Amino acid sequence: MEVLNLEGTEDTPKIFLDKGNGIFEISGRSLPEDSAEFYQPVLDWIEEYSAEAHPTTEFVFKLEYFNTASSKLILDVLMALEDIDGMKIIWYFDEDDEDMEEAGEEFSELVEIPFEFKTY
Repeated sequence: MEVLNLEGTEDTPKIFLDKGNGIFEISGRSLPEDSAEFYQPVLDWIEEYSAEAHPTTEFVFKLEYFNTASSKLILDVLMALEDIDGMKIIWYFDEDDEDMEEAGEEFSELVEIPFEFKTY
């Protein structure tokens, strides 16, 4: 399975999905002009991964900021991950960023996946 590696920009997050090394991470700022188009390769990759997923998977979110359009797509990503057995979300946030902490808590209530919250 191919690695999905999208370099982050000022407006798009870095996305690194590597089944071989067990690294699954979305980090940075998410304000793409077309969120649906930007996140479609991620959703496609997750769909392919779910067919032969590892017994346990930790998917890391280290987002500094995301806009409203991105929040819908992040929820779509989480809902796609919900179908994978052994999935766990690691939600990082800056210890002074209550908004990002609350966003993670809200997402955790919307999907049936265990969340672990960590500060950096």
